[in-house]
Amino acid sequence: MVRREKQDKPACGNGTLRAAGVAAGVVRSFPPLADAGARMLILGSMPGVASLAAGRYYAHSRNAFWSLLGALLGFAADAPYAERTAALRAAGIALWDVLHACTREGSLDAAIERGSEVANDLPGFLAAHPRIAHVFFNGAAAEACFRRHVLPQLDAGALHFARLPSTSPANAASSFERKLAVWRAALSPLLADDAKMPPRQEEDA
Repeated sequence: MVRREKQDKPACGNGTLRAAGVAAGVVRSFPPLADAGARMLILGSMPGVASLAAGRYYAHSRNAFWSLLGALLGFAADAPYAERTAALRAAGIALWDVLHACTREGSLDAAIERGSEVANDLPGFLAAHPRIAHVFFNGAAAEACFRRHVLPQLDAGALHFARLPSTSPANAASSFERKLAVWRAALSPLLADDAKMPPRQEEDA
């Protein structure tokens, strides 16, 4: 069962909002950030304009992702990108996005044209990373896209899913403190040294 937070509404793919001054175009996500021994996966929907321009996950200056993960893992939010990503890898955390490509104006998930959505190969990724047992959605849009494109083709019996408050600055209804409390409650129990945890066992068909 997927646990849901109430702060942000599923917005992926309704295509109703337009970002002024930014033409619609096809955007593509990054390769996954993951080590072979990753134990949990955090999924966004599609990187925003600032992230795509920088070639880095969560590059918008007001996105709370790195501040939240820094508070949980003990690194500075403004540390060099390589240090931040290394800290995630060391903690067994993988990053990716549900969508491989889509047409979108600006950065808002609500501006994604649903008919243009192409999902990443998450079933293949999870098969290649058998220690991942927990999948966290960074906001409602990521969860909605996952349910629409990935879940129908995934044997999810051994996986645990949870939606967390979006770290996007668009999710202004939720304070940083509230986001941190929810993210901490979800991730902290999994951040103990459980490197000996065996790969997940898929249920028999």
